[in-house]
Amino acid sequence: MADAATLGQEEADPPVGVDRATPLLSASGISKRFGAVQALDAMNFDLKRGEVHVLFGENGAGKSTLINVIAGAIQPDQGALVVDGKVVRFRDVQDARRSGVAAMFQEFSLAPDLTVEENIFLGAEPRRYGFLRIAERRARVREALARFGFAIKPTSIVSHLSRAEQQMVEMTKALLTEPRVLILDEPTASLSQKETESMFGLVRHLCSQGVGIIYITHRMKEIEAIGDRVTIMRDGRFVKTVEVATTSQKSLVEFMTGRSFEQFYPEIPHDPGEVVVDVENLTTANGCVSQVSFQVRTGEILGIAGLVGCGKSEMIRAVFGLEPLRSGTIKVNGRNVPTLSPGKLLEMGVAYITSDRRNEGLMLLRPTKENLTLSSLGQVELSRAGWLKIATEKSFASRLGERLRVRPLDLDKLVVKYSGGNQQKIMIAKAMGRATRIFLFDEPTVGIDVSARVEVYGFIKELVAAGAAVVVVSSDLPEVMNLSHRLLVVRNGEIVDDVGGQDISEARVLHGFFGTKDAASLH
Repeated sequence: MADAATLGQEEADPPVGVDRATPLLSASGISKRFGAVQALDAMNFDLKRGEVHVLFGENGAGKSTLINVIAGAIQPDQGALVVDGKVVRFRDVQDARRSGVAAMFQEFSLAPDLTVEENIFLGAEPRRYGFLRIAERRARVREALARFGFAIKPTSIVSHLSRAEQQMVEMTKALLTEPRVLILDEPTASLSQKETESMFGLVRHLCSQGVGIIYITHRMKEIEAIGDRVTIMRDGRFVKTVEVATTSQKSLVEFMTGRSFEQFYPEIPHDPGEVVVDVENLTTANGCVSQVSFQVRTGEILGIAGLVGCGKSEMIRAVFGLEPLRSGTIKVNGRNVPTLSPGKLLEMGVAYITSDRRNEGLMLLRPTKENLTLSSLGQVELSRAGWLKIATEKSFASRLGERLRVRPLDLDKLVVKYSGGNQQKIMIAKAMGRATRIFLFDEPTVGIDVSARVEVYGFIKELVAAGAAVVVVSSDLPEVMNLSHRLLVVRNGEIVDDVGGQDISEARVLHGFFGTKDAASLH
């Protein structure tokens, strides 16, 4: 991505003639119903030129529906959209883009088997006399990628790219339309810290040119770093629009949830018991984890922190048999695990909750009931002689769904139709269907709102109180610091610090991330 400091230099003064006070876009009285669900109810929103306006609300608050209406992806039942003083009604996304409104959605609209350049110009290819101008297309894509600072080859197949790189392709596709309104839906969800800073630099640069940015994020620090105003939504309705500079995080959460927010991270008693996972000199076949040793005990939370790409997720994936090993030993409940596989680890009472619920954790196009019982199918309660007990499956799934407070719980509903927070609860509930003592959480709150986070933290607290051993891998530094009884700091595939209790501090952890010395740790 482009250098944030360089792009950010232009943000101080808007271009001549730009009036930031006049709305660039306004949505008034927008309503949308899907069957019995009122997704939007007379929602109001406005966007000024050159500002970042954050949409904030719980999963299911209507944020996605609103941006889909603004971007032309769906039609509202009622209400009006005004762009540059003109009432508009977009027929589709392409119509919206022609009017200067472009979106980069959280779920990418990319064709995985096509190249970068084919995706960027898909449906808008340069032609002459009916023939594609391939050389012109490639040149324009190269120029755009260079201009935005995206180091990607135009000829690369999209499915071979990382999610962060795919996100860059999606953004290039949106920016090539030279939008006046740009919608960014969780744009940093897959980016490293450095890539995030570069993204912010690009956003500031666009704002300096008078582009209005509608920005969706659940991350408080991002709101403070990049936002000008925040509009809070609840149950499809407008709650309040506030200035970022004069509004506290606590107030934002209380506006969003409609209730007092006294404590974000729970107090989790620390009662360490026996060692149930013992890892010695673990090295993965790809080398991203090297000579790692650690222990996990019942009654405590072991946190693992590090920058994106440091190998922290690969550590617990290797323990669960998802990453091939070059060397090392793993003991579970005092027993060697000679052949690592997810099935074997499940039998031994270990559960892994992946960071990628859409591709690894859930069957999105299958019913809730099947997802909840998937990990438990071989148990006596659910099967007999290899046959599924259909009558039992429903009650079994219902108990799991109610335990994790999936709302509203519909066992026949496709999982893809749930909010991100409910999908995360279903994935955790699935892991609780067995006699599990060891839980490996990889980014447990990725892509879920503040209210759902609090519930997930509550579930983790309950597990520890019941004597479970919990490992939490997280890129959210406040999260992993506040939840952990002990914290491993990972850099370049190695554990560089093991800190516990009162010694856990942001300064010490950051020094571990970057390899500098923390004076406090030298005494």
